[in-house]
Amino acid sequence: MRKWDLAVCLIHNCLLSRPCPQLPLRNGSLPFHQLQNPENQELGRSLMVNFVACQLFALFAAFWFRIYLHPGKTSSQVRHAFATILGIYFVIFCFGWYSVHLFVLVLMCYGIMVSASVSNIHRYSFFVAMGYLTICHISRIYIFHYGILTTDFSGPLMIVTQKITTLAFQVHDGLGRRTEDLSAEQHRLALKVKPSFLEYSSYLLNFMSVIAGPCNNFKDYVAFIEGRHIHMKLLEVNWKQKDFHSLPDPSPTGAVIHKLYVTLGSLLLFLTLTKSFPVTCLVDDWFVHEANFLARLCYLYVVMQASKPKYYFAWTLADAVNNAAGFGFSGVDKNGNFCWDLLSNLNIWKIETATSFKMYLENWNIQTSTWLKCVCYERVPWYPTVLTFILSALWHGVYPGYYFTFLTGVPVTLAARAVRNNYRRYFLSSKALKAVYDVATWAATQLAVSYTAAPFVMLAVEPTISLYKSMYFYLHIVSLLIILYLPIKPQTHIQRQPQTLNSVNKKKMD
Repeated sequence: MRKWDLAVCLIHNCLLSRPCPQLPLRNGSLPFHQLQNPENQELGRSLMVNFVACQLFALFAAFWFRIYLHPGKTSSQVRHAFATILGIYFVIFCFGWYSVHLFVLVLMCYGIMVSASVSNIHRYSFFVAMGYLTICHISRIYIFHYGILTTDFSGPLMIVTQKITTLAFQVHDGLGRRTEDLSAEQHRLALKVKPSFLEYSSYLLNFMSVIAGPCNNFKDYVAFIEGRHIHMKLLEVNWKQKDFHSLPDPSPTGAVIHKLYVTLGSLLLFLTLTKSFPVTCLVDDWFVHEANFLARLCYLYVVMQASKPKYYFAWTLADAVNNAAGFGFSGVDKNGNFCWDLLSNLNIWKIETATSFKMYLENWNIQTSTWLKCVCYERVPWYPTVLTFILSALWHGVYPGYYFTFLTGVPVTLAARAVRNNYRRYFLSSKALKAVYDVATWAATQLAVSYTAAPFVMLAVEPTISLYKSMYFYLHIVSLLIILYLPIKPQTHIQRQPQTLNSVNKKKMD
């Protein structure tokens, strides 16, 4: 979503009634003097228009795709081909010749898919995709001067990298590992046959997700193209009628309309909140030198809240596009309502009411969290939390702010887990105590997230250090003290390991 962020920055600069303070330009900060240049502002507005135009056109194309290229009327090959061709057009329309990077990566990794051994296919695909993405991040920022706006093709490249590695691991699980060594989820998503080039291209470059995502599983995507997606999900939740032809065919129209309302509300919030509380004010003299600690704490929270609606807008719109095409059905909830949240990237209500760092992360950028769990957290033998945060930072890019955020997130996550494991049980004896606990943990979580995520939007070393110095590095110190003095329960590491089918069978026998 880097393209979106840059375009949003330009709109933000145009809307402000007073000039924003410039962040320092050394050590990896975003060059705001380039963004304020009229020529670059025009380029940024053009990118913004391209992004919104593509997504709105994709929305209408998705409805047309679902109605006129319905799997009952059209072959899966035609649906694959149409989704791929339109997706390629979108990429070229938005990024011009820079889109060649996307196509080169897809071709290279398909070569690995068809030629590498199943025992190594996941390793080669992972290192080639992540390596190519990292090289592009470095060249775009440090060689092309922080990615002059026309070169910011990294967003789609990041999504394609997720899909390439997800697919490679699922092929490895299906062809290179024993069934009893897989977790239930790995077994469900494992592939016994390598995809054809058309399937591979359609999965990676389809018009519904090539610009803004989200990442999804290959089996779900192919089932959608072939018209089995909704029926498959209904059967997974033990729908009463097992006769395949008698299963209902729920419409996504209601879900799409609801998500478009959320999209519009998010856009309005962004345009109003960001004007009053720009992120750049975190380096103002008033904030750094004059405000007291409590004022800084509250203002940081408000500023970070104001930076979130742009993500709500982009991710919800992307989700609506997929739903409009008929993709994203997840089953039936406990009340019997049809759900269209299989591809949702966030749960706004749970984010804003999160009472733990874990709960917040689980509902923010959900599909990326699922990807990190699939390719890293469940598979590495040592330090899964640390390595997962490092991979997340590397995937996002090479701005120093990303590494400040994700490396800060490691001790904060461990400290939050220790507090929860040691003290939560004491507040469960009554509703009043539980309410006090929930309010306290909500406030702590929201402030902790604001503190941790601030470098992510500031990007640079100097403004980040300035901010953290003004906050006395309080969360770093508190987190380290908690880790040092509170006992860490050993079973938390054991619980991380996914249950394999073999372990499940053993429990049944016992």
